[in-house]
Amino acid sequence: LLVRVPVEDFEEMLGNLLDNACKWARSRVVITVSAVADSVTIAVDDDGAGLKQDVRESVLQRGARGDEAAPGSGLGLSIVRDLAEAYAGRLALEDSALGGLCARLELPRLQ
Repeated sequence: LLVRVPVEDFEEMLGNLLDNACKWARSRVVITVSAVADSVTIAVDDDGAGLKQDVRESVLQRGARGDEAAPGSGLGLSIVRDLAEAYAGRLALEDSALGGLCARLELPRLQ
């Protein structure tokens, strides 16, 4: 599957999502990729503690962090969201079937 995003920006988005999932996972991270019509969805699930619904929108803001005790700058998810939107995509944070967080990145498909 191909997306309409320069490789450098795609690597930045995927790298940030994987870094975040690996930081918070207890022992498992699962990546699922699917395509529907004109979009590709990449879901990164972890089995960590997850994020409460009321915190999810705030952690997408530049510099915001869900846990100040953990290392990080609070930029990763906001960078992913900004890049996704620049290419007519989107980032959503949801509950994961693994018990933690699912970061669902949707990008336009290259036909």
